[in-house]
Amino acid sequence: MSVREHWINVRVNPEELTRIREKQKELGIRNTGAYMRKMAMDGYCVNLDLSDVAQVSTLLRRCSNNLNQYVKRANESGSIYAEDIRDLQKRLDELWEMQKLILKRLSGIR
Repeated sequence: MSVREHWINVRVNPEELTRIREKQKELGIRNTGAYMRKMAMDGYCVNLDLSDVAQVSTLLRRCSNNLNQYVKRANESGSIYAEDIRDLQKRLDELWEMQKLILKRLSGIR
């Protein structure tokens, strides 16, 4: 990234400044310069709620841990339990459903 060496000064009245600060706060953007650059170049800022993504990541981690334990048990005993496979399948089904929901919500962002 190149050094930002040019200045653009914009004067605003108190109401405009209040509105700018409100929009910036709504989006959770603390850096005013970053907010102003994004708005000037793109005309919009998006605040994404990524809690679903975090939940999918947690489920993926659990599935991965379970799978590793199943493989370890299979290597030690030479067998794997049907209940373990059903549990893993249930978690994978949950992941797919959440993935569909996330993609549907993301496709609605414009």
